[in-house]
Amino acid sequence: MADSALARRGLLLLSPSAASWGGRRLFASVCHPLQTLSDEQIRGHDRNDNKGKWFTLPPFDGTADGASLGREVAAQSSVAAATTTSTTAIKWVTRCCPELPRSLVQKLFRLRQVRRELSSMDQSDSGTQTQDIRLKRVAAKDPMNLGDRVYLPITVKEVPSRKEETQESHFTIEEVNFVRSLELYKDSSIIAINKPPGMPVQGGTGIRRSLDELAVSCLKYNYPEPPRLVHRLDRDCSGILLMGRTRTSGAFLHSIFREKTIGASSDDIKRRKRILQRKYWALVIGSPRRPRGLISVPLRKIVVDDGKSDRITVIVNVQSQTISSQHAMTEYQVIDSSNGYTWLELSPLTGRKHQLRVHCAEVLGTPIVGDYKYGWRAHRKWEMFPPEESSSGKVRGKALPFGLDLESGSISDKQPRLHLHCKEILFPNISQALQNVDSSPRQDLLELESLELVAPLPSYMQKSFDILKSR
Repeated sequence: MADSALARRGLLLLSPSAASWGGRRLFASVCHPLQTLSDEQIRGHDRNDNKGKWFTLPPFDGTADGASLGREVAAQSSVAAATTTSTTAIKWVTRCCPELPRSLVQKLFRLRQVRRELSSMDQSDSGTQTQDIRLKRVAAKDPMNLGDRVYLPITVKEVPSRKEETQESHFTIEEVNFVRSLELYKDSSIIAINKPPGMPVQGGTGIRRSLDELAVSCLKYNYPEPPRLVHRLDRDCSGILLMGRTRTSGAFLHSIFREKTIGASSDDIKRRKRILQRKYWALVIGSPRRPRGLISVPLRKIVVDDGKSDRITVIVNVQSQTISSQHAMTEYQVIDSSNGYTWLELSPLTGRKHQLRVHCAEVLGTPIVGDYKYGWRAHRKWEMFPPEESSSGKVRGKALPFGLDLESGSISDKQPRLHLHCKEILFPNISQALQNVDSSPRQDLLELESLELVAPLPSYMQKSFDILKSR
Protein backbone atom coordinates (compact mmCIF):
# COMPACT_ATOMS: atom_id res chain seq x y z
CA MET A 1 0.00 0.00 0.00
CA ALA A 2 2.84 2.36 0.83
CA ASP A 3 4.52 1.45 -2.46
CA SER A 4 1.32 2.28 -4.33
CA ALA A 5 1.19 5.70 -2.70
CA LEU A 6 4.78 6.38 -3.68
CA ALA A 7 4.20 5.22 -7.23
CA ARG A 8 1.30 7.66 -7.48
CA ARG A 9 3.67 10.47 -6.56
CA GLY A 10 5.86 9.59 -9.53
CA LEU A 11 8.49 7.28 -8.02
CA LEU A 12 8.72 3.77 -6.67
CA LEU A 13 10.66 3.49 -3.42
CA LEU A 14 10.42 -0.11 -2.25
CA SER A 15 11.10 -1.07 1.35
CA PRO A 16 10.71 -4.23 3.43
CA SER A 17 9.35 -1.97 6.15
CA ALA A 18 7.00 0.73 4.93
CA ALA A 19 7.20 2.58 8.24
CA SER A 20 11.00 2.83 8.14
CA TRP A 21 12.25 5.72 6.04
CA GLY A 22 15.82 4.98 7.08
CA GLY A 23 15.66 1.38 5.80
CA ARG A 24 16.36 -0.03 2.35
CA ARG A 25 14.88 1.97 -0.53
CA LEU A 26 14.64 1.02 -4.16
CA PHE A 27 14.15 3.45 -7.01
CA ALA A 28 12.82 3.23 -10.55
CA SER A 29 11.97 6.21 -12.72
CA VAL A 30 11.30 6.82 -16.39
CA CYS A 31 9.78 9.91 -17.99
CA HIS A 32 6.19 9.64 -19.21
CA PRO A 33 5.26 12.14 -21.94
CA LEU A 34 2.00 13.99 -21.37
CA GLN A 35 -0.53 14.85 -24.05
CA THR A 36 -2.09 18.21 -23.27
CA LEU A 37 -5.63 19.10 -24.18
CA SER A 38 -6.23 21.44 -27.09
CA ASP A 39 -7.37 25.03 -26.56
CA GLU A 40 -10.67 24.12 -28.18
CA GLN A 41 -11.23 21.33 -25.68
CA ILE A 42 -10.40 23.58 -22.75
CA ARG A 43 -12.30 26.69 -23.76
CA GLY A 44 -15.29 24.72 -24.97
CA HIS A 45 -16.43 24.01 -21.45
CA ASP A 46 -17.31 27.50 -20.23
CA ARG A 47 -20.74 27.40 -18.63
CA ASN A 48 -23.41 30.08 -18.82
CA ASP A 49 -25.12 29.09 -15.58
CA ASN A 50 -22.42 30.53 -13.32
CA LYS A 51 -22.92 34.20 -14.17
CA GLY A 52 -19.57 34.43 -15.93
CA LYS A 53 -17.58 34.03 -12.70
CA TRP A 54 -16.00 30.67 -13.43
CA PHE A 55 -13.87 29.08 -16.10
CA THR A 56 -14.66 25.37 -16.31
CA LEU A 57 -12.16 22.63 -17.15
CA PRO A 58 -13.10 19.42 -18.95
CA PRO A 59 -14.32 16.53 -16.78
CA PHE A 60 -11.55 14.35 -15.39
CA ASP A 61 -11.10 11.33 -17.68
CA GLY A 62 -9.11 9.14 -15.30
CA THR A 63 -5.78 9.30 -17.12
CA ALA A 64 -2.53 9.53 -15.19
CA ASP A 65 -0.77 12.86 -14.76
CA GLY A 66 2.44 13.74 -16.51
CA ALA A 67 4.63 13.59 -13.43
CA SER A 68 3.46 10.09 -12.58
CA LEU A 69 5.81 7.43 -13.83
CA GLY A 70 3.73 4.43 -12.89
CA ARG A 71 3.33 2.87 -16.35
CA GLU A 72 7.01 2.65 -17.12
CA VAL A 73 7.84 1.55 -13.59
CA ALA A 74 5.26 -1.22 -13.83
CA ALA A 75 6.86 -2.45 -17.04
CA GLN A 76 10.23 -2.74 -15.32
CA SER A 77 9.22 -4.19 -11.96
CA SER A 78 6.84 -6.99 -11.07
CA VAL A 79 6.23 -5.32 -7.73
CA ALA A 80 5.04 -2.17 -9.42
CA ALA A 81 2.68 -4.08 -11.69
CA ALA A 82 -0.06 -3.89 -9.10
CA THR A 83 0.27 -0.17 -8.48
CA THR A 84 -2.19 2.41 -9.69
CA THR A 85 -1.86 6.07 -10.51
CA SER A 86 -4.00 8.94 -9.32
CA THR A 87 -4.21 12.60 -10.17
CA THR A 88 -4.57 15.46 -7.73
CA ALA A 89 -6.52 18.62 -8.43
CA ILE A 90 -3.44 20.78 -9.02
CA LYS A 91 -1.99 18.26 -11.48
CA TRP A 92 -5.25 18.17 -13.43
CA VAL A 93 -5.34 21.98 -13.64
CA THR A 94 -1.71 22.02 -14.79
CA ARG A 95 -2.46 19.44 -17.44
CA CYS A 96 -5.56 21.18 -18.76
CA CYS A 97 -4.03 24.66 -18.68
CA PRO A 98 -0.34 24.34 -19.60
CA GLU A 99 -0.34 27.99 -20.65
CA LEU A 100 -0.92 29.17 -17.07
CA PRO A 101 2.22 29.93 -15.03
CA ARG A 102 2.70 27.28 -12.34
CA SER A 103 3.14 29.98 -9.71
CA LEU A 104 -0.34 31.30 -10.54
CA VAL A 105 -1.93 27.85 -10.30
CA GLN A 106 -0.33 27.32 -6.89
CA LYS A 107 -1.48 30.76 -5.78
CA LEU A 108 -5.10 30.01 -6.78
CA PHE A 109 -5.08 26.93 -4.57
CA ARG A 110 -3.38 28.73 -1.68
CA LEU A 111 -6.02 31.48 -1.79
CA ARG A 112 -8.78 28.82 -1.97
CA GLN A 113 -10.11 30.13 -5.28
CA VAL A 114 -10.50 26.74 -6.99
CA ARG A 115 -13.83 24.89 -6.93
CA ARG A 116 -15.11 21.43 -7.78
CA GLU A 117 -18.57 20.54 -8.98
CA LEU A 118 -20.84 18.53 -6.68
CA SER A 119 -24.05 17.13 -8.10
CA SER A 120 -27.11 15.96 -6.16
CA MET A 121 -30.56 14.78 -7.28
CA ASP A 122 -33.54 16.60 -5.72
CA GLN A 123 -37.17 15.51 -5.84
CA SER A 124 -39.50 18.25 -7.11
CA ASP A 125 -43.16 18.77 -6.15
CA SER A 126 -44.26 17.18 -9.41
CA GLY A 127 -42.35 14.02 -8.63
CA THR A 128 -39.58 14.57 -11.15
CA GLN A 129 -35.93 14.58 -10.23
CA THR A 130 -33.81 17.66 -10.86
CA GLN A 131 -30.06 17.94 -10.69
CA ASP A 132 -28.67 20.50 -8.26
CA ILE A 133 -25.10 21.58 -9.04
CA ARG A 134 -23.05 23.14 -6.28
CA LEU A 135 -19.44 24.26 -6.16
CA LYS A 136 -17.14 23.33 -3.28
CA ARG A 137 -13.60 24.46 -2.56
CA VAL A 138 -10.97 21.92 -3.56
CA ALA A 139 -7.42 21.65 -2.16
CA ALA A 140 -4.37 21.18 -4.36
CA LYS A 141 -3.71 17.61 -3.16
CA ASP A 142 -7.32 16.40 -3.24
CA PRO A 143 -7.63 13.37 -5.56
CA MET A 144 -9.74 13.63 -8.70
CA ASN A 145 -12.63 11.26 -9.37
CA LEU A 146 -13.95 10.26 -12.77
CA GLY A 147 -16.16 12.97 -14.22
CA ASP A 148 -15.10 15.68 -11.74
CA ARG A 149 -15.13 19.22 -13.11
CA VAL A 150 -12.81 21.90 -11.74
CA TYR A 151 -13.72 25.59 -11.83
CA LEU A 152 -11.19 28.43 -11.92
CA PRO A 153 -11.84 32.18 -11.59
CA ILE A 154 -12.83 33.60 -14.98
CA THR A 155 -9.93 36.09 -14.70
CA VAL A 156 -7.43 33.35 -15.61
CA LYS A 157 -8.39 33.93 -19.25
CA GLU A 158 -6.73 37.33 -19.06
CA VAL A 159 -3.42 35.95 -17.79
CA PRO A 160 -0.69 35.83 -20.46
CA SER A 161 0.57 32.39 -21.39
CA ARG A 162 3.88 31.04 -20.11
CA LYS A 163 5.48 31.77 -23.45
CA GLU A 164 4.18 35.34 -23.51
CA GLU A 165 5.16 35.83 -19.87
CA THR A 166 8.69 34.65 -20.53
CA GLN A 167 9.03 36.88 -23.57
CA GLU A 168 7.81 39.90 -21.61
CA SER A 169 10.09 39.25 -18.62
CA HIS A 170 13.18 41.38 -18.96
CA PHE A 171 16.05 41.31 -16.49
CA THR A 172 19.23 43.29 -16.60
CA ILE A 173 22.59 41.56 -16.85
CA GLU A 174 23.26 42.63 -13.27
CA GLU A 175 20.05 40.95 -12.08
CA VAL A 176 20.76 37.73 -13.99
CA ASN A 177 24.33 37.59 -12.69
CA PHE A 178 23.12 38.19 -9.14
CA VAL A 179 20.66 35.29 -9.28
CA ARG A 180 23.34 33.02 -10.74
CA SER A 181 25.80 34.11 -8.06
CA LEU A 182 23.48 32.48 -5.52
CA GLU A 183 24.21 29.01 -6.93
CA LEU A 184 25.89 26.62 -4.52
CA TYR A 185 25.79 23.52 -6.71
CA LYS A 186 24.62 22.55 -10.18
CA ASP A 187 24.63 19.32 -12.19
CA SER A 188 22.48 17.76 -14.89
CA SER A 189 19.57 17.12 -12.51
CA ILE A 190 19.48 19.78 -9.80
CA ILE A 191 20.36 23.34 -8.93
CA ALA A 192 20.96 24.42 -5.33
CA ILE A 193 21.04 28.09 -4.38
CA ASN A 194 21.65 30.04 -1.19
CA LYS A 195 18.33 31.89 -0.99
CA PRO A 196 18.73 35.44 0.31
CA PRO A 197 16.38 36.63 3.08
CA GLY A 198 13.55 38.81 1.87
CA MET A 199 13.12 37.03 -1.46
CA PRO A 200 9.88 35.01 -1.70
CA VAL A 201 10.07 31.53 -3.17
CA GLN A 202 6.64 31.68 -4.83
CA GLY A 203 4.45 34.46 -6.17
CA GLY A 204 1.44 35.81 -4.30
CA THR A 205 -0.46 38.95 -3.38
CA GLY A 206 1.82 41.98 -3.48
CA ILE A 207 4.85 39.98 -4.67
CA ARG A 208 6.54 41.35 -7.77
CA ARG A 209 9.47 38.97 -8.12
CA SER A 210 9.76 35.44 -6.75
CA LEU A 211 12.41 32.76 -7.12
CA ASP A 212 10.25 30.44 -9.20
CA GLU A 213 9.77 33.27 -11.70
CA LEU A 214 13.44 34.29 -11.67
CA ALA A 215 14.49 30.68 -12.25
CA VAL A 216 12.62 30.67 -15.58
CA SER A 217 14.75 33.48 -16.99
CA CYS A 218 17.98 33.21 -15.01
CA LEU A 219 18.56 29.53 -14.19
CA LYS A 220 17.19 27.71 -17.21
CA TYR A 221 20.44 27.93 -19.21
CA ASN A 222 20.17 25.67 -22.29
CA TYR A 223 17.59 23.29 -20.81
CA PRO A 224 14.21 22.94 -22.57
CA GLU A 225 12.36 23.44 -19.26
CA PRO A 226 13.05 25.74 -16.29
CA PRO A 227 14.00 24.49 -12.82
CA ARG A 228 11.05 23.52 -10.66
CA LEU A 229 10.57 23.89 -6.91
CA VAL A 230 10.49 20.76 -4.74
CA HIS A 231 10.29 22.43 -1.31
CA ARG A 232 9.99 25.93 0.14
CA LEU A 233 11.62 28.32 2.58
CA ASP A 234 9.85 31.20 4.29
CA ARG A 235 10.30 34.59 2.66
CA ASP A 236 12.49 35.91 5.50
CA CYS A 237 14.38 32.64 5.94
CA SER A 238 17.68 32.17 4.12
CA GLY A 239 19.72 29.18 3.08
CA ILE A 240 19.78 26.15 0.81
CA LEU A 241 16.94 25.75 -1.67
CA LEU A 242 16.92 22.79 -4.08
CA MET A 243 15.29 22.78 -7.52
CA GLY A 244 14.92 19.99 -10.05
CA ARG A 245 16.15 20.78 -13.56
CA THR A 246 13.86 18.25 -15.23
CA ARG A 247 10.41 16.82 -14.61
CA THR A 248 11.93 13.50 -13.55
CA SER A 249 14.52 14.90 -11.13
CA GLY A 250 11.91 17.29 -9.74
CA ALA A 251 9.52 14.39 -9.05
CA PHE A 252 12.35 12.40 -7.47
CA LEU A 253 13.38 15.24 -5.13
CA HIS A 254 9.79 16.07 -4.23
CA SER A 255 9.15 12.44 -3.35
CA ILE A 256 12.19 12.38 -1.05
CA PHE A 257 11.05 15.51 0.80
CA ARG A 258 7.49 14.23 1.06
CA GLU A 259 8.49 10.72 2.19
CA LYS A 260 10.74 12.23 4.84
CA THR A 261 7.72 13.93 6.39
CA ILE A 262 5.26 11.06 5.97
CA GLY A 263 7.62 8.39 7.26
CA ALA A 264 8.92 10.21 10.33
CA SER A 265 8.28 8.44 13.62
CA SER A 266 9.83 8.27 17.06
CA ASP A 267 11.61 5.03 16.13
CA ASP A 268 13.28 6.57 13.11
CA ILE A 269 15.22 9.20 15.06
CA LYS A 270 17.43 6.42 16.43
CA ARG A 271 18.68 5.63 12.93
CA ARG A 272 21.82 7.54 12.15
CA LYS A 273 21.60 7.32 8.39
CA ARG A 274 18.67 9.05 6.74
CA ILE A 275 17.88 9.70 3.10
CA LEU A 276 17.48 13.45 3.67
CA GLN A 277 19.07 15.52 6.43
CA ARG A 278 18.78 19.27 6.92
CA LYS A 279 20.38 21.50 9.55
CA TYR A 280 19.26 25.05 10.29
CA TRP A 281 20.98 27.65 12.42
CA ALA A 282 18.80 29.94 14.50
CA LEU A 283 19.56 32.65 17.02
CA VAL A 284 16.92 32.58 19.76
CA ILE A 285 16.06 34.79 22.71
CA GLY A 286 16.77 32.94 25.95
CA SER A 287 18.03 29.40 26.34
CA PRO A 288 16.30 25.98 26.34
CA ARG A 289 16.18 24.05 29.60
CA ARG A 290 18.13 21.17 28.05
CA PRO A 291 21.14 21.52 25.73
CA ARG A 292 19.66 19.03 23.23
CA GLY A 293 16.46 17.13 22.66
CA LEU A 294 13.59 16.14 20.40
CA ILE A 295 10.42 18.18 19.91
CA SER A 296 7.46 16.04 18.86
CA VAL A 297 4.08 17.81 18.92
CA PRO A 298 1.09 18.21 16.58
CA LEU A 299 0.53 21.53 14.84
CA ARG A 300 -2.59 23.05 13.35
CA LYS A 301 -3.51 26.21 11.46
CA ILE A 302 -5.88 28.79 12.91
CA VAL A 303 -7.43 31.74 11.07
CA VAL A 304 -6.95 35.19 12.61
CA ASP A 305 -7.65 38.83 11.77
CA ASP A 306 -11.17 38.11 10.49
CA GLY A 307 -9.91 35.55 8.02
CA LYS A 308 -7.28 37.82 6.48
CA SER A 309 -4.34 35.77 7.76
CA ASP A 310 -3.49 32.58 9.57
CA ARG A 311 -0.90 31.22 11.96
CA ILE A 312 0.33 27.82 13.11
CA THR A 313 0.02 26.76 16.72
CA VAL A 314 0.73 23.74 18.92
CA ILE A 315 -2.21 21.54 19.92
CA VAL A 316 -2.03 21.09 23.70
CA ASN A 317 -4.74 18.47 24.19
CA VAL A 318 -4.65 16.14 21.20
CA GLN A 319 -7.39 13.79 22.43
CA SER A 320 -10.00 16.50 22.88
CA GLN A 321 -9.31 18.39 19.67
CA THR A 322 -11.39 17.68 16.59
CA ILE A 323 -9.60 19.97 14.16
CA SER A 324 -7.23 18.23 11.76
CA SER A 325 -3.57 18.47 12.75
CA GLN A 326 -0.14 17.60 11.41
CA HIS A 327 2.50 15.98 13.55
CA ALA A 328 5.83 17.82 13.53
CA MET A 329 9.22 16.66 14.81
CA THR A 330 12.44 18.61 15.28
CA GLU A 331 15.78 17.69 16.81
CA TYR A 332 17.70 20.56 18.41
CA GLN A 333 21.00 21.16 20.15
CA VAL A 334 22.68 24.23 21.61
CA ILE A 335 25.70 25.55 19.73
CA ASP A 336 26.56 28.47 22.01
CA SER A 337 24.93 30.82 24.55
CA SER A 338 25.88 34.38 25.38
CA ASN A 339 24.26 37.52 26.82
CA GLY A 340 20.76 36.08 26.93
CA TYR A 341 20.88 34.64 23.39
CA THR A 342 21.45 31.10 22.15
CA TRP A 343 22.54 29.69 18.82
CA LEU A 344 20.61 26.51 18.05
CA GLU A 345 21.11 23.84 15.43
CA LEU A 346 17.67 22.64 14.31
CA SER A 347 17.13 19.43 12.33
CA PRO A 348 13.53 19.09 11.13
CA LEU A 349 12.39 15.49 10.75
CA THR A 350 9.14 16.64 9.16
CA GLY A 351 8.40 19.53 6.83
CA ARG A 352 5.45 21.44 8.25
CA LYS A 353 4.71 25.10 7.64
CA HIS A 354 6.50 27.38 10.15
CA GLN A 355 7.53 24.26 12.07
CA LEU A 356 10.86 25.53 13.39
CA ARG A 357 9.53 28.96 14.31
CA VAL A 358 6.59 27.51 16.27
CA HIS A 359 8.70 24.84 17.96
CA CYS A 360 11.21 27.43 19.15
CA ALA A 361 8.61 29.96 20.33
CA GLU A 362 5.85 27.78 21.78
CA VAL A 363 7.64 24.59 22.85
CA LEU A 364 11.13 25.70 23.87
CA GLY A 365 9.98 29.15 24.96
CA THR A 366 12.87 30.71 23.02
CA PRO A 367 11.50 32.61 20.00
CA ILE A 368 13.81 33.22 17.06
CA VAL A 369 15.29 36.71 16.86
CA GLY A 370 13.36 38.70 14.28
CA ASP A 371 10.29 36.46 14.34
CA TYR A 372 7.57 39.01 15.03
CA LYS A 373 4.77 36.61 14.13
CA TYR A 374 5.43 33.99 16.81
CA GLY A 375 7.77 35.88 19.12
CA TRP A 376 6.18 39.33 19.25
CA ARG A 377 5.99 39.37 23.06
CA ALA A 378 9.74 38.86 23.38
CA HIS A 379 10.39 41.71 20.94
CA ARG A 380 8.20 44.29 22.70
CA LYS A 381 11.05 45.07 25.10
CA TRP A 382 13.79 44.67 22.54
CA GLU A 383 17.11 46.13 23.62
CA MET A 384 19.63 46.12 20.84
CA PHE A 385 23.32 45.71 21.33
CA PRO A 386 25.17 49.02 20.96
CA PRO A 387 26.92 49.19 17.60
CA GLU A 388 30.61 48.43 17.70
CA GLU A 389 32.99 51.36 17.37
CA SER A 390 34.47 49.94 14.21
CA SER A 391 31.06 49.89 12.56
CA SER A 392 29.91 53.38 13.60
CA GLY A 393 29.52 55.66 10.62
CA LYS A 394 29.97 52.73 8.29
CA VAL A 395 28.80 53.43 4.75
CA ARG A 396 26.23 50.93 3.49
CA GLY A 397 27.42 48.75 0.64
CA LYS A 398 26.21 48.82 -2.93
CA ALA A 399 22.49 48.29 -3.35
CA LEU A 400 21.55 44.77 -4.45
CA PRO A 401 19.08 43.90 -7.21
CA PHE A 402 15.39 43.42 -6.39
CA GLY A 403 15.67 45.76 -3.39
CA LEU A 404 17.45 43.18 -1.25
CA ASP A 405 19.53 44.17 1.77
CA LEU A 406 21.75 41.56 3.40
CA GLU A 407 23.69 43.91 5.68
CA SER A 408 21.16 45.43 8.07
CA GLY A 409 19.08 43.46 10.55
CA SER A 410 21.62 42.19 13.10
CA ILE A 411 21.08 42.32 16.88
CA SER A 412 22.75 45.73 16.88
CA ASP A 413 19.86 47.18 14.84
CA LYS A 414 16.59 48.55 16.21
CA GLN A 415 14.58 46.01 14.25
CA PRO A 416 16.48 42.74 13.71
CA ARG A 417 15.59 40.43 10.87
CA LEU A 418 14.65 36.78 11.14
CA HIS A 419 17.73 34.83 12.26
CA LEU A 420 16.89 31.46 10.66
CA HIS A 421 19.16 29.92 8.04
CA CYS A 422 19.19 26.51 6.30
CA LYS A 423 22.92 25.89 6.62
CA GLU A 424 23.48 22.24 5.64
CA ILE A 425 21.70 19.59 3.63
CA LEU A 426 22.62 15.98 2.89
CA PHE A 427 20.71 14.04 0.22
CA PRO A 428 21.24 11.30 -2.41
CA ASN A 429 23.02 12.08 -5.66
CA ILE A 430 20.01 12.39 -7.97
CA SER A 431 22.08 12.48 -11.16
CA GLN A 432 23.77 9.20 -10.26
CA ALA A 433 20.41 7.56 -9.61
CA LEU A 434 18.96 8.73 -12.92
CA GLN A 435 22.04 7.65 -14.88
CA ASN A 436 21.89 4.16 -13.41
CA VAL A 437 18.14 3.66 -13.73
CA ASP A 438 18.33 2.05 -17.19
CA SER A 439 20.91 -0.53 -16.15
CA SER A 440 19.64 -0.98 -12.60
CA PRO A 441 16.02 0.12 -12.18
CA ARG A 442 16.02 -1.19 -8.61
CA GLN A 443 18.46 0.80 -6.58
CA ASP A 444 19.07 1.29 -2.87
CA LEU A 445 19.04 5.03 -2.20
CA LEU A 446 21.17 4.61 0.90
CA GLU A 447 23.89 3.03 -1.20
CA LEU A 448 24.06 6.06 -3.48
CA GLU A 449 26.74 8.67 -3.12
CA SER A 450 25.49 11.51 -0.93
CA LEU A 451 25.78 15.19 -1.72
CA GLU A 452 26.50 17.52 1.20
CA LEU A 453 25.93 21.24 0.68
CA VAL A 454 26.79 24.06 3.07
CA ALA A 455 25.56 27.65 2.76
CA PRO A 456 27.32 30.55 4.53
CA LEU A 457 25.31 32.77 6.86
CA PRO A 458 23.90 36.03 5.46
CA SER A 459 25.89 39.11 6.44
CA TYR A 460 23.56 40.32 9.21
CA MET A 461 23.50 36.89 10.89
CA GLN A 462 27.27 36.63 10.66
CA LYS A 463 27.49 40.08 12.27
CA SER A 464 25.26 38.94 15.15
CA PHE A 465 27.42 35.85 15.55
CA ASP A 466 30.61 37.97 15.71
CA ILE A 467 29.06 40.39 18.22
CA LEU A 468 28.03 37.62 20.62
CA LYS A 469 31.33 35.81 20.19
CA SER A 470 33.32 38.88 21.18
CA ARG A 471 31.42 39.43 24.45
